[in-house]
This record gives sequence, structure tokens and C-alpha cells, in this order.
Amino acid sequence: MAFLKNTFLFIVLLLPSLCYSNNYVSRVSYYSTPDGMGTPSGACGYGDYGKDVNSGDVCTASKRLYKNGAACGACYQVRCKDKELCSDEGTKVVVTDNGEGHGTDFILSSRAYAKMAKQPNMAQHLFAKGVVEVEYRRVSCKYGGGKLMVKVQEHSKHPNYLAILVMNQGGATDILSVEVYEEETKEWISMRRAYGAVFDLSNPPSGELKVRFLTSAGAETKWVESDKAVIPAEWKAGITIETDIQLS
Repeated sequence: MAFLKNTFLFIVLLLPSLCYSNNYVSRVSYYSTPDGMGTPSGACGYGDYGKDVNSGDVCTASKRLYKNGAACGACYQVRCKDKELCSDEGTKVVVTDNGEGHGTDFILSSRAYAKMAKQPNMAQHLFAKGVVEVEYRRVSCKYGGGKLMVKVQEHSKHPNYLAILVMNQGGATDILSVEVYEEETKEWISMRRAYGAVFDLSNPPSGELKVRFLTSAGAETKWVESDKAVIPAEWKAGITIETDIQLS
């Protein structure tokens, strides 16, 4: 009986991670830019970083997958189902924007869309279709150095208003919320998700700020924090700080 009980518990815990790596069926389209890469105006708030991240292999995600910005920075492997035109590997894309159309879950940069083709000269046939049937799955990927980074947004005003952009979050991990630590009260204070990957706080605590992130990967949810203060006491708009956190 003890053996059966332990076996049952193992199966229950294992199933969520199995489901998390499953392939799903959908449709994708593409959008065009002069260089075939991303756009700096995506809903995640990445700016120019969102144009170049992952070598421009980026995408928009449908409302269902975008999850109010929690999916910003997520990585997906996407491959089209036309075996004559498309490779088995497909393309890996990073979510930088929110958008959908023609029953799609993703709209890929044209650079990423072309990479689904089996051969470079077959990409023109994919573009002629405009929308294709695909399989996709959430995957881990590394870009921008791999370490989680925090940028103090340009519209922040020291010391009364702090807005941060979270970057390099790791492809298989969602960031659900962000908190800063107030040394005086020994309490964590929640930041508001302003939009996309941008979190803000009016009248933030003074001094150096530790930051922690509530992360989700499949069925697992946990707080992750840096070993040292992330945001300096005299923070300024526009600075970017690399943390010692690396999410998968």
C-alpha cells in the first residue's frame, strides 16, 4: 500500500510538467518590417530591445497566450505542418508584442516566418500562403546574455516614481509579479504591472532596493530574488542593471 501511495503521488506531480511540454496546433501569420526583424513599438514595452532580441526572431502572441504581459519574453518553437515546404526544426521565437488575426495564435516577424521553410528558396511559398497551420510548444531559450536584467524606464522620476522593464527572463518562465524590499519596515512592496513587461511604483522606498520576482514554469510557482540589491539608491532613468538571476 505504501508503494502504491507513493507511486500515485509521483504521477500526480509529474503530469503538469508533461502537459507543459506538449505540442499544440494553431495557425501563424507574419508581419513585415524593412529589415525583416521585430518592431520597437511592441506591447511588452521593450523598445529597440524588442526589435533585435533573439536576432529579430520575434512574434506577437494572442490574448490567450499573452496573459496580460506575463508571456513577454516567452520562447516558443513553431513549425508548420506542410512537410514538403517546412523543416522539422521550425523556428524559435520570443514574444515581444500582443496581437492576432485570421485565427492565429502568433504573428511572426518575416525573418522568423521564413525560417520555418525546409530550404531558404522555399520561404517564398510560405509567404505566398500568408497564413499556415503549425504545431508549437513552449521551450527554454537564452538570449541577451542569459542573466535577468532590469532597466529603469525613461519616464521614471527619482525619487517619486519608479518604473522598471524586465528583460532576458528566460524562455520557459513567466514573471507574474514583482516586489521591492523596504528595509525600514522589513516588508516586500508589490509593484503594479503597468503594461507588458513594465512594472511601476509611486513613492518607492529609499536606498538600495532588492527585487524579487514571482515566477511560473508549468505547474511550479515560486519567488526568485537576487543575492544583492538590484536597483542602486541613486537610480536614474535609462540605466540597465544585470542581476545574478538566470531563469530557464
